[in-house]
Amino acid sequence: MIMKFKFLGGADVVGRMGMTIEGDNKTMLVEYGMSPTKPPEYPMMPQKVDHLFLTHCHLDHCGMIPAVCGRDNCEVFTTPLSAEISELMLYDSLKIAKAEGYDEPYTAGDVKKTLDLVVPFTFKDTIELGKTDVTLHSAGHVPGAAMFEFKCDNSTLYTGDLHTENQRLVAGAKPVKCKNLIIEGTYGGRNHPSRDETIEAFIEKIDEVIDRGGTVVIPCFAVGRTQEIMIILKDLGYEMWVDGMGRSVTGLFMNYQEYLRDPRSMRSARKNFREVKNANMRKYASKGQIIVTTGGMLDGGPVLGYLRMLKDDPKNAVLLVGYQAEDTNGRLLLETGSIILDGESVKIECEVKKYDFSAHAGHDEIVEFVRNCDPENVVIMHSETRELFLPDLQDYKVILPTLGKEFELDV
Repeated sequence: MIMKFKFLGGADVVGRMGMTIEGDNKTMLVEYGMSPTKPPEYPMMPQKVDHLFLTHCHLDHCGMIPAVCGRDNCEVFTTPLSAEISELMLYDSLKIAKAEGYDEPYTAGDVKKTLDLVVPFTFKDTIELGKTDVTLHSAGHVPGAAMFEFKCDNSTLYTGDLHTENQRLVAGAKPVKCKNLIIEGTYGGRNHPSRDETIEAFIEKIDEVIDRGGTVVIPCFAVGRTQEIMIILKDLGYEMWVDGMGRSVTGLFMNYQEYLRDPRSMRSARKNFREVKNANMRKYASKGQIIVTTGGMLDGGPVLGYLRMLKDDPKNAVLLVGYQAEDTNGRLLLETGSIILDGESVKIECEVKKYDFSAHAGHDEIVEFVRNCDPENVVIMHSETRELFLPDLQDYKVILPTLGKEFELDV
């Protein structure tokens, strides 16, 4: 069966994902996110949607789903864990839009309607939609993150965000034989350093900072990175605090332990970190040894309060463990040693280091995954460096989709 595919966002950029599949008398939408820039950037609006598929709960993949569900009342297929965390993320994005003075792209009522439309299913489950069977596979990105395999006459795999190596939190994705592979290429041309070596250097730096009497601030994304770092640090024996939305997400992870690689490690990490539950506790935490806190790019969240308290002491350190996008405080800190606080540029006297704990596959891992899936057609999306894959994928028909332009695949 020939179906038409069109990217509404995220074709040649990282973020604001959205892809439609048209055929068999229906339109399916795979992901529909926003880029949480200032101001936020959104994908193109689709025509009427019959079914919506969500790979995972990060805002660049889920952040605009209520705009479609509120309009079309379409079913949303995703894992129950992704649905619950998306609820936190979507309400928080409305809160941020209001605080920053941006137009709200949907209402709280649309969010509620979206959650009511969720049809939860999990890895290895298959649903039938007309002539199309859809099977879920683990994407190895964060707990609950999924790849969708669409089967008609042939098999088409959509990866969403993908990691093929085991992390402490979640096991890596496994290849799926398919004719058509639609795969992310975030790290085209770049490979990650050894995970073990990164962890070793990270812990050595923490020991060094604490030995000199400093406090370590580790800004983290709430979903995945906070918990990965907690597990890595759980046995160090220091006074450790965790703050921000990551606390709530950890609680949800523990409610869905089947999505964790080692639930006992997460449980142990949770016991060894003290939770910051109010402003008074932040004063105590700031005198501790390690603080793991949102937000990961220093643009909001409790981390800004900690930096206000700790920024003037060079014995302290800020250890960045996530991607720092352009025009964020995190990128500004790396490039200038300053951030914007309360509308003013403020010098951060703390030591600043960045460590690569990415939950995305690197270039060579993506190429290996493609070869192991053994497709005829490879569609590379969610990447600003897609062309760098071409020399390694000469045995395949490679499609680099263009925003808003249809292409056809035999599915």
